[in-house]
Amino acid sequence: MKIAVVSDTHGNNKYVLETLLDMEKPDMLFHLGDYVDDGEKISKSLGIESIIVKGNGDYFNTKYKEDEIIEIKNKKIFLTHGHKYNVENGVIKLYYKGLELGADLVLFGHTHIPMIEKEEGITIMNPGSAFLPRTTERIRTFGILDIDEEIKTKIIKINL
Repeated sequence: MKIAVVSDTHGNNKYVLETLLDMEKPDMLFHLGDYVDDGEKISKSLGIESIIVKGNGDYFNTKYKEDEIIEIKNKKIFLTHGHKYNVENGVIKLYYKGLELGADLVLFGHTHIPMIEKEEGITIMNPGSAFLPRTTERIRTFGILDIDEEIKTKIIKINL
């Protein structure tokens, strides 16, 4: 199963949507918050299902939860925006939350910085920001998951 992982679009989903339309269509979309409306628009435009969690910029939204735990192909996935776990200062709290939940994969946003780390059987991934990157190169990014026997993760640069 191929899943697009998007976060921190902040009201601008044009370039991530164009990039996704140029690729092989994913089976599903995960949007990790800031702004949840963008996740709805992207999944509707692609005609795919989505799982969306709200971020600190979505505080008025009551439709979505701050955290979700789901299972796909016997892999447990924890989705969160990350602001509640102090991710600006590292991912240790997320790692322990993933351990507590028995997660194989932890997905978060908030920092606008893409990363993939593996710690003792748990993959922790931040797809970066699809609109406001905070890396030195200022490259907009999102993630792709390929879930089968294993979980494969990849950071994708957005076409401008």
